[in-house]
Amino acid sequence: MNLGNLLKVAINALKRNKMRSFLTMLGIIIGVASVITMLAIGQGSKKSIQDQIASMGSNMLFVMPANMRMGGVQQGNSSSQRLTVNDVNAIKADCDAVIAVSPEVRSSGQAVYGNSNWPTTIYGGNEQYLVIKSWTVVSGRNLTDSEARGSAKVCLIGRTVADELFGEGVDPTGETIRFKNIPFRIIGVLAEKGQNSFGQDQDDVLIAPYTTVQKRILAQTHIQSIQMSARSAEDSELAETQVEEALRRTHKLRESEDNDFEIRSQEELATTMTSVTEILTILLGAIAGISLLVGGIGIMNIMYVSVTERTREIGLRMSIGGRSIDILLQFLIESIMLSVFGGLIGIMLGFGASSIVEILTSWPISVMWSSAILAFVVCTVIGIFFGWYPARRASELDPIDALRYE
Repeated sequence: MNLGNLLKVAINALKRNKMRSFLTMLGIIIGVASVITMLAIGQGSKKSIQDQIASMGSNMLFVMPANMRMGGVQQGNSSSQRLTVNDVNAIKADCDAVIAVSPEVRSSGQAVYGNSNWPTTIYGGNEQYLVIKSWTVVSGRNLTDSEARGSAKVCLIGRTVADELFGEGVDPTGETIRFKNIPFRIIGVLAEKGQNSFGQDQDDVLIAPYTTVQKRILAQTHIQSIQMSARSAEDSELAETQVEEALRRTHKLRESEDNDFEIRSQEELATTMTSVTEILTILLGAIAGISLLVGGIGIMNIMYVSVTERTREIGLRMSIGGRSIDILLQFLIESIMLSVFGGLIGIMLGFGASSIVEILTSWPISVMWSSAILAFVVCTVIGIFFGWYPARRASELDPIDALRYE
């Protein structure tokens, strides 16, 4: 019997039990759709995180005091654990791979305008802070060096804070707000950035001269971190080395002493986050792939039932000259067709489900054709693997015993 006839026989056999064939395919359909959707969610999250980190500048570095917290408990306030403006000046003077550097201090509190108030965070920096953080001003102007040196009571305002205090779309430039009872004149409005990869609203901020935040809000002389930009992403490693050497000199650390500061880069953050999302994507795909295995077991079960039901038919075919290979191929083709048709429907359902998830949840989705191709290949392999044993059992039946089967 040629392949064309075998296909016709297999299709007719599946048509005779349409509902059973569909229920058998359902495991494969759900499995393939789940794999595609889960991988799309994982890849979308990975791409979103990479894009957001890249938007903040792949050449950004920052320095923090080391050992300030161990297990959430404050570990003293020695001067060796603090960063100062002298550290910033040392980086400016000695690190030619760094093109912009700014102190950073921050505090949380209520921003108040008239009868409106809003809980937010104020960040203190110098005139290079916006460049380092990839922020742009859509109305008004940036901070100036003289305002930083003079502890001026001025600030830049994020869109979220502006909308909450003044109303949506209002330009508050020139108005005065209070933060912890300190008046700040608004000199500019920041461009919208939206949420970051951790779900934090990047527009819910105030930015003021670091000296103002230090003296008038925090009442301290040290700074909480140092933000900087390397010449390029390729120079980040060189910049990190130069910064380490400069700070060790400033902090008068001996060769045998460990750093009392930590240097981090966006590249490190990107690598860490990417590795985490890759693991999560693999985990999601593996969990969804279990349903494919269950679907394959369902195909084997139904093929066993089919062989049992058609034992007399098998005996009749073999008695009139049907070969064992023809019987094997007939049932194997039925198994493969169940798996492949289920896979095709599952691929379409997976693409549709991914789109629905993106629309309903606004979750970033990135559907990969490679996942659809992989799912299709896996379906074919499942059809062959789980259909082989029942088909082989059918091909090894004795024609006389098969004809006697009731």
